[in-house]
Amino acid sequence: MARIVMKFGGTSVADVEKIRNVARRVKKESDAGNEVAVVVSAMSGVTNQLVAYVNEAAKLHDAREYDAVVATGEQVTTGLLAICLQELGAKARSWTGWQIPFHTDGMHGKARILSIDTDELETRMKTGEIAVVAGFQGLGPENRISTLGRGGSDTSAVALAAALKADRCDIYTDVDGVYTTDPRIVKSARKLDKITYEEMLELASVGAKVLQTRSVEMAMKHHVRVQVLTSFAEIPGTLVCDEDEIVEKALVSGIAYSRDEAKITLIGVADKPGVAARIFGPLADAAINVDMIVQNIAHDGKTTDLTFTVGTADLEKAKKVIEDSKAELAFKELVADSNVVKVSVIGVGMRSHAGVALNMFRTLAEKGINIQVISTSEIKVSVLIGEEYTELALRALHTAFGLDAS
Repeated sequence: MARIVMKFGGTSVADVEKIRNVARRVKKESDAGNEVAVVVSAMSGVTNQLVAYVNEAAKLHDAREYDAVVATGEQVTTGLLAICLQELGAKARSWTGWQIPFHTDGMHGKARILSIDTDELETRMKTGEIAVVAGFQGLGPENRISTLGRGGSDTSAVALAAALKADRCDIYTDVDGVYTTDPRIVKSARKLDKITYEEMLELASVGAKVLQTRSVEMAMKHHVRVQVLTSFAEIPGTLVCDEDEIVEKALVSGIAYSRDEAKITLIGVADKPGVAARIFGPLADAAINVDMIVQNIAHDGKTTDLTFTVGTADLEKAKKVIEDSKAELAFKELVADSNVVKVSVIGVGMRSHAGVALNMFRTLAEKGINIQVISTSEIKVSVLIGEEYTELALRALHTAFGLDAS
């Protein structure tokens, strides 16, 4: 007998018929003798509608009341799934995040989980009762409902699996696993049987939408084995696990891309200590995340050019913050470009093998693709290129690193 947490996203519970399908799958897991807890999102599109209602009521609204409104989507889904399970003859009960509770901090709208009380849940699960838990929500200070931010149900599921010491956390989505790259662009992309936490974290952080970054961080921290699979077919998925579970580690496991990138270049920046801090300090104060950074060598010893990237949605805000500090920074010109994309090659095998960056750069050069910015980590090489080259770059790199399906 195993203890399993199953998580179903919005597309999996989009209507009552799909919820019935979920109920059948959950009951099958319970009938196999496993202790089961289910975490569900709101029905597809519901959270967006609830957010729209709040914004219509008041643009500058109380974040605590925002949470009280948007958390209702998951409450509906948990009740409906519990009812469908009961109709199938299963013992089931719905639980909201505050009933368990998931204790969170007071950052309403993007709260972080502090602890989870699972004693009552475990007692009931041991009797064969299926716990249907609302994802995305918890209990903040002063007994206020809190929410974890968009995509937070994945985090709820992994956190619950960690608290319950579950054998596995199965996350059901509208894709059937983790692929070597986007199969909509590269038809020869392959589904991976296993991938390490670190690789999945890098993939999630640079554009892959399969799992939310926070959920992967939590899974890695607590060693929760996570399986990604689809709720629309009974086929194997991809297991996200410790590196030790993967016998033969691929040099490169996947290639990801992100269109959510904008490039800013400051021309004629003074080349002296403290200037970079004066540039990036105000951006940090404005909660603007800076990603890739490159600084040219100052040939005259006086000025240099500084290039960095921000999220597309933050471009105009970032430009204003910098322009407001122009007198202090004394740069000559600001040039912005949102027609760029970040392409990343990822694999734990890079730790022990040289030549990945060379292969990447040579492949792009052969296709006439100019590299604008480069950044690296221990298991990742990322480049910024023109957006019009996205598909060509992905296909060329996928082939160059031997990832094409045979």
